Amino acid sequence: MAMPEKFNKAPENFKNAEAENSKNETTKPEKKEKPKLVEPKDLVKWWKTLDDPLLSNLVERAVKGNLDLKLAQSRVKEERARRGVARADRFPTVTGGGGAIRQKTSDQTGFPGQTNSLYNAGFDATWEADLFGGIRRSVESATATVEATQEALNDTLVTLVSEAALNYVEIRTFQARLKAAQKNQKAQEATFQLVQDRLAAGITTTLTLEQARYNLENTKSQIPTLRIGFEQAKNRLSVLLGKFPGTVNDELKKFKRIPVTPIDVVVGVPADVMRRRPDVRQAERKLAAQTSQIGVATAELYPKLQLLGSVGLESTSMSSLFTGGAGAFSIGPKITWNIFNAGRVRNNIKIQNAKQEQALISYEAAILTALNDVENSLIAYADEQIRRQALIRSTEASQRAVNLSRELYVSGLKDFLSVLEAERSLFSFQDQLAVSEGAVVSNLIRLYKALGGGWEPIRGNEQAKVPTS
Repeated sequence: MAMPEKFNKAPENFKNAEAENSKNETTKPEKKEKPKLVEPKDLVKWWKTLDDPLLSNLVERAVKGNLDLKLAQSRVKEERARRGVARADRFPTVTGGGGAIRQKTSDQTGFPGQTNSLYNAGFDATWEADLFGGIRRSVESATATVEATQEALNDTLVTLVSEAALNYVEIRTFQARLKAAQKNQKAQEATFQLVQDRLAAGITTTLTLEQARYNLENTKSQIPTLRIGFEQAKNRLSVLLGKFPGTVNDELKKFKRIPVTPIDVVVGVPADVMRRRPDVRQAERKLAAQTSQIGVATAELYPKLQLLGSVGLESTSMSSLFTGGAGAFSIGPKITWNIFNAGRVRNNIKIQNAKQEQALISYEAAILTALNDVENSLIAYADEQIRRQALIRSTEASQRAVNLSRELYVSGLKDFLSVLEAERSLFSFQDQLAVSEGAVVSNLIRLYKALGGGWEPIRGNEQAKVPTS
């Protein structure tokens, strides 16, 4: 029996959907350029290499508004004030005061019942000579602690810019996956309509129609999940910016492709990585601070020399307090030596030595972690690019398989199962390709983070220079 013409060809909207899928979802392999060394200047604003103005704008807004970064900055201020307290011990302490005392002696003393008054005003001064370096080492420890806290701020900055970029890439990945799902839904709706028409003409079965239906409904069921992930990613980005959830919705509503990765990355000398990583620098400064604490504890073994002095006025009556004969002063050295303390000082030295050993181990662990992060990021970045190229080829082949299987089905040369399997595979490959393209960019971001990118050290290490446009 000859079939009506309309059942021998796919509907027009099916053709349009297929053409749009093939045009938008299939990406040609990118031409690879010659690798180059990542320079320190490139690491400061590495997100610029992704050539996405909105991404750059979001990163800079995150640096200005993120609450974790503000908290880290406040901690730096606190430690600088503590260092000022430690430095103050190097200078004399001067106090001023005055008083008036009226007293009566006991009847049981040699001067029973005598009442007298004493008025005084003056200044007292004390100064400790740092003979054995205890104060000096305390200042060194406080300075190293300030620097460690500054490196913690830098580490927060590195993490912040990478997380902002990762969230942005995640948003674009969800958009790409949503677009692929919606296009596949449109194509499968065309297939479903074709099967309905063929069923109405009596040239297919209800089973085929139900197979087309559950394939279509399965694709529809993926879309809400993708929308949930898309909205959650936007909310996370808003919070990173220090704003309420939903703040960036309007900016990210319009579809935009996932940022394109730059040329291949080649990492230089491992020592350069160690010098840039804020967490490694922080661990080294903590070790320096703890080493100085050993000197502070050791200084307690030796005598302390203080110079004491006071100058002022004393009188038994208020009227004569400011006369020439009321002047008084005292000055002289004072030596104290903790001769016996049941081993407290020596055990404290052992404590500080043990803490230094722990700080050294933490420093070594930070170095190993940094090298591990770089190595893993390089492997992930390189291998994901290989996976992406394979997915590009599989997506192209799947698209051709869908077109061919539908033509054969309409011609009656194949059953509907081949169409069903081809459509499932196409949707799966397109979804995986979108995820892989996002993963390539995300792995590059993690590599920049592992290399310590996202901050700029300046002279004196007093404060990191916030990277801006």
